[in-house]
Amino acid sequence: MEVKDINKKFDEMIARLKGELPKMKEGVNCAELTLTSVLQVLGIDNGVFHNLMIPLAGGFGGFKSKSGWQGACGAVCGGCAALGIIMGGKERMNNDMIPMAYLKASKFATDFENQFGSVICSQLCGFDFSEPDGFMEYRKNNIWQKKCNTFVIWAVDHVRTMSKRELKKKWK
Repeated sequence: MEVKDINKKFDEMIARLKGELPKMKEGVNCAELTLTSVLQVLGIDNGVFHNLMIPLAGGFGGFKSKSGWQGACGAVCGGCAALGIIMGGKERMNNDMIPMAYLKASKFATDFENQFGSVICSQLCGFDFSEPDGFMEYRKNNIWQKKCNTFVIWAVDHVRTMSKRELKKKWK
């Protein structure tokens, strides 16, 4: 697959996401949708990837540490996972590339924070999923349709931006 083809597939995916995601009410999961959208562009679809990402949405499933720290937005988790897959190619990433993957993930999270003001799920969506009613209130207030879908769309597009060299080199 040529880079031109990959860019066209990213464009098509982003257009599809912009049309579909704001309308979705059931089965939405920011972590899953971010990673699997990128994987679909690359021609990869496997239920294992969906299952892997599902618990990471909602800030690591609504995780809140004893000190009050809460988990990252699933779009950040999915974007970092997608960068790792792109950088590693179809085989496990070699040890020399691992520090570069860390740096790319950090840059991705920094860019996300600069764009949206935080990477913390509860700060972004306004609801604490560690509270029993947090997710129900999130759904009741249609936050996915109003806000969270935009994080996924941005993340998929930014993965492409950040990985142009690797897409050309490893995903021909």
